[in-house]
Amino acid sequence: MLAHFALAAIETIANRLLALDSHAQARLAKVQSQSLVIHVRDWHQYISVVYATQGLMLQSHEQQPEHSDCFISADTDTLMKLKDPSLLTQLIRQHKLDIEGDIHLAQAFSQAFSDLDIDWPEHWSQYIGDAPAQLVWQQLNKGKQLVQQNQGKLDHIVITLLQDELKVAIHPLEAEQFTRQNRQLKSDMQMLEQRIDALLAANQQDRGN
Repeated sequence: MLAHFALAAIETIANRLLALDSHAQARLAKVQSQSLVIHVRDWHQYISVVYATQGLMLQSHEQQPEHSDCFISADTDTLMKLKDPSLLTQLIRQHKLDIEGDIHLAQAFSQAFSDLDIDWPEHWSQYIGDAPAQLVWQQLNKGKQLVQQNQGKLDHIVITLLQDELKVAIHPLEAEQFTRQNRQLKSDMQMLEQRIDALLAANQQDRGN
C-alpha cells in the first residue's frame, strides 16, 4: 500500500514538473501511448510508465506485464543514474542495467526529465511577485555556487593529502635497502660487543695475575 502511495506522489510531482516545461511535453508527445516497463530489482516491483494526453501515468505490478515497448531491469541506484542518458551504454556494459525492446523509448523519458528547462522565477512570481521571486532565485544560485566551491575545495584537499601521502611513502627498494643496512648495523654492534667483552676479560685476567 505504501508503494502505491509513493508511486502516486511521484506521478503527481512528475506531471507538475512537465506542466512547467512545454518543450518536455512536446518531446514526450513523440512517444505517446508507448509503454515503458521498469523492473525495480531491490523493490521486487514492476512499474509501467506511459505518457498519454492526460499526462504521465505510473502503475505498479507484482509481475512483469505481458506487453511493453521497452523493458528495463535495474536497482534503484542505477535507475537514478538514468537521468544522464549518456550513461545508458556504460551501465549496460557493466551488467547493471538490462534493456529489451526500443531503447529510444527509455532515452526519450530520460531525456525529457534531464533536459527540463523551467523558468522558476516566472513561476514563483505568480505567487510572491516578480521582485521576491528574482531575489529567491538569486539566493538559491548563490547557495548552489557556494556548495560547488566548497566541494571543489574539499576535492583539492583530498587530492593534496593523497599526493603528500604518496610523496612520503617509502619505496619497496628503499625499504629493502634500509632493512639490509639495519641488519648490518646489528651485526657490527654484536661484533663490537664481543670485542669489548674479550678486552674486558683479558684486562681482568691481567689484573688477577
